[in-house]
Amino acid sequence: MRALAVACALLAATPAAAGPLYIEAGQLLDVETGALASGLCILTEGERIARIEPCGTAPEGAERVDWSAFTVLPGLIDLHTHLADAGQDADVALPLKTSPAATALIGARNAHVTLEAGFTTVRDVGTYRGLTDVALRDAINAGHVPGPRMFVAGAYLTHPGGGGELNGVVPNDQLPADMRLGVLASADGARDRAEFLFAGGVDFLKLMATGAVLAIGTEPGEPELTEEEMRAAVAVARTHGSYATAHAHGAEGIKSAIRAGVRSIEHASLIDEQGLLMARAAGVWLVMDVFNGDYIDEVGTAEGWPEEYLRKNRETTQVQRDNFRRAVELGVPLAFGSDSGVYPHGINARQFAYMVANGMTPLQAIRAATLDAATVLGREDELGSLKPGTFADLIAVAGNPLSDVSHLETVAHVIKGGQKVK
Repeated sequence: MRALAVACALLAATPAAAGPLYIEAGQLLDVETGALASGLCILTEGERIARIEPCGTAPEGAERVDWSAFTVLPGLIDLHTHLADAGQDADVALPLKTSPAATALIGARNAHVTLEAGFTTVRDVGTYRGLTDVALRDAINAGHVPGPRMFVAGAYLTHPGGGGELNGVVPNDQLPADMRLGVLASADGARDRAEFLFAGGVDFLKLMATGAVLAIGTEPGEPELTEEEMRAAVAVARTHGSYATAHAHGAEGIKSAIRAGVRSIEHASLIDEQGLLMARAAGVWLVMDVFNGDYIDEVGTAEGWPEEYLRKNRETTQVQRDNFRRAVELGVPLAFGSDSGVYPHGINARQFAYMVANGMTPLQAIRAATLDAATVLGREDELGSLKPGTFADLIAVAGNPLSDVSHLETVAHVIKGGQKVK
């Protein structure tokens, strides 16, 4: 797969420099304050915003873009996607049946629809076909395929037979090597696998602190990676100027991951009050996918997904939403992550309404997918807001998402890095 990444980089042309755009906004949303301003235009130069000013004559050489009928806000960020994967299906063996090359091509399609849905940046948090996400990220960056700005994990760091393994298909030791790049059984193994993944080009690490809902033979509430193993991986990430995030449903696994030094917790379904207070005190972000439980229950039941999946989903969906509401009440840091790939890519924004229904204001939900998500990525100076110097990532929606956040489900126009996408 590393060879595929190199091939994509060699074959793809460098993206053409974007000409300047002069974008007239109907209403411009400041995600920091919640203020809406009219009569403003945004000038882009290359990939960045040059200035925001009262509208006038477009500067010489700049293309005027008329978004005067729309509310304009920063491109959205989803911190929990699986673009570079075959997708969820009743067939547990689907990832094995899908070759690395086919997985990369499916990922290209997923990336395109995600970008057109207004998500200009994603954090892709794991793929069964290891390092396929690196190849996809590099192809997007080289201009070979359209897609969001990607930050990728490369593979799941997991125990043998754990939540990051493709269990229940063939004996795990008979799986292809690229499907077991992150399998480990000790702290030394964690260090080794973490170094291997960074050498393969990943941006951060994904740790499987507990079992998973959508994995055969694991239970969401049960701890998997030990605190020592996670601490070892976190230390490696820090030497590379990076961080680790932890898949963790169960309360004890969540607390172990927080103590180990992770930056964010994915799912956090069964978190308890102590865990919520620990996350708040440590500044650890919770990325809680409160939408997809309904999709899994409805579609998974209709399509005959494994009963084990459906049972675990029923056991975690409502308690996760209750804990999300409690996290909002306590002021625990929360950022947007939807687990796209469990449901069809491109409908990520349906989660906003669930976040609002479970305690957030529309502005809090929007911030979770803009400035707050950028902060989790460590890129708040470049992403998640609109001001001079940030990437020119913008979307336009009809209506006011502060009064009805579901407007974000239908994005009329998208600009990424100063280039018109839609």
